[in-house]
Amino acid sequence: MSEDPEKLVEGTLISHLLELRERLVRATAAVLIVFLPCAYYSNQLFELLARPLLKQLPKGGSLIATSVMSPFTTPFKLSFMVALFIAMPVVLQQLWGFVAPGLYRHEKRFAVPLLVSSILLFYVGVSFAYFFVFPLMFQFFAATTPAGVQMLTDINNYLDFALTMFFAFGVAFEVPIAVVLLVLTGLVNIKKLSDARGYVVIGIFVIAAILTPPDALSQCMMAIPMWLLYEAGILFARIMTRGRPKPEDENKDEKGDGQAS
Repeated sequence: MSEDPEKLVEGTLISHLLELRERLVRATAAVLIVFLPCAYYSNQLFELLARPLLKQLPKGGSLIATSVMSPFTTPFKLSFMVALFIAMPVVLQQLWGFVAPGLYRHEKRFAVPLLVSSILLFYVGVSFAYFFVFPLMFQFFAATTPAGVQMLTDINNYLDFALTMFFAFGVAFEVPIAVVLLVLTGLVNIKKLSDARGYVVIGIFVIAAILTPPDALSQCMMAIPMWLLYEAGILFARIMTRGRPKPEDENKDEKGDGQAS
């Protein structure tokens, strides 16, 4: 006597939901474990974040808190974001563990290196913003401050600005991953990406103008790396697709293996 198909589907759905809950708990636990020491050193973390701006302020300049709760809530918010940033590999690992069983063999082969490289590129983008963009940007802002105007920045506004820039540069450095995925999925071929290079460069500068402050220096410091990463993405896509078997051929092999077993 065969089981009811509806009961089988319901049982499968419940098992997936239970697995999803377990993986979400693991990811949350990883973030909380990292958050505890970050919260303890929250003030030191904010001092580290504010260092590029403080170095460019005039003598005697400092950040200010315009809200009563800001001296506590701003470092606390930063601690959570740092914990999420550090624990992101564990979070993505749990996500991968949930998604991977539903992928084909050829998809798994490309997904793992793309996932790892996307994490590393995001970290590189954030580091690039902190170590290279922030010092030049704040030096430019401090030098262009009108006479008689004292540059006093609220700590909460500065944190929001820094997080936005980190996210923008982190995403901008994902350009090679986006290019490779477009090619591997067959949505766009390499020739079209190469032919559209001029339009892409214009689009990159427009995106950089939207994501960065309204000055040419910040725009160029985001647009030029994005353009170089776009070229790198085309190169990597060309290497990864060289001699690549077609997905349908792999599907036939997988079906053949299943029948043989």
